[in-house]
Amino acid sequence: MSSPRACETSGYSVQRQGDFATASVTQNVRDCADCGGTGLLRATVNENGRTYDVVEPCPRARMVARAAAFSSAHLPAVHAQASFDTFRPSNVEQARAVQLAREFSAKYPQTRGFVLSGPVGTGKTHLLCATLKHLALELGARVAYVEISLLYAQIRRGFQDGKSGGEIIQPLSQVDVLAIDELGKGRGSAFELDTLDELIARRYNSGRVTLFATNYSLKSPEDRAQRGYLGTDALVDASKESKLLADRVGDRIYSRLCEMCEFVEFPGNTADQRRTKTVSGNPNGPPRR
Repeated sequence: MSSPRACETSGYSVQRQGDFATASVTQNVRDCADCGGTGLLRATVNENGRTYDVVEPCPRARMVARAAAFSSAHLPAVHAQASFDTFRPSNVEQARAVQLAREFSAKYPQTRGFVLSGPVGTGKTHLLCATLKHLALELGARVAYVEISLLYAQIRRGFQDGKSGGEIIQPLSQVDVLAIDELGKGRGSAFELDTLDELIARRYNSGRVTLFATNYSLKSPEDRAQRGYLGTDALVDASKESKLLADRVGDRIYSRLCEMCEFVEFPGNTADQRRTKTVSGNPNGPPRR
C-alpha cells in the first residue's frame, strides 16, 4: 500500500455530547491536499508477483470513519478524556490493571479480554473506556460499551415496542470488542441471567473479545464442589446476598469468563477516587483512577 500521508498526523477532538463521548477529526477531508477533498487515494498493491492499482480511503477519511465508530460506541460522557496516562494507580493490583490494559491494546487482536474487579470509584470504568478509545481511534476496531443494568432496562422498554431481546443484543454480539460494565449488578432475576448468558454465549461462540468490570469478587466459591451445579431458580436465590461474581452470574458464565479473560481484583481498601475529590474540596481532583 502507499505510505502514510501528512494528513494522517491530524488529531481527534473528543468531547461530551449528552450522555456519551463523541469524537471528530480536527481537519476536514475537503481540505486534504493529498486527496483533493475526495477522500480517496490511488495506491499500488503487489500480490503474488503481480501489481495492481487500487483506490483506498485517504488517511484523513479513515480517521473520520474511526471517529464516527468511536461516537457510536456509546462510551459514557464522563469518561470522554479517559486515557492510560491519566490513570494513577495506588496499589500493585491497579498498576497491574493499567499495564494489562496497555498490553491488551498493543497486542490486539492476538489477545484475551480481561475482568477488572474492585470497590466503586477505583478506576475500572476509566480503564475500560481508555482501552476502547485506543482501539477505536488508533486501530480502527469496532467497539461498544454497555452498562449491564441499563441494557436490561433497554430490553424491557423494547418489549413494549415489540422488539425481542435478541434484536437488541445482536449488535453488541457482533462488535470486535465489547466492554460490559457493572457485571453482576441487578436483581439476579431469571430474565437478567438469561439475557447476560445469551450475550456472553454469542460472543464466546464467535471468538470475539470481551472486557468486563465488576464490584463483585472474582474468587471462586469455596463450597462449589460440595453444592454442585445450580439451575436458574436456585441460582437466583443464591445470588441475592452473595458478594462473589460466580454466584451473581452462575457457573456457566463464570466458567466462560475464566477462559475468555485475565482476572485482576483490586484490594477491598482501594480508595474511592470520587470520595477523595469531595474530601479534598477539589471537584476536578487529580487524574481519574
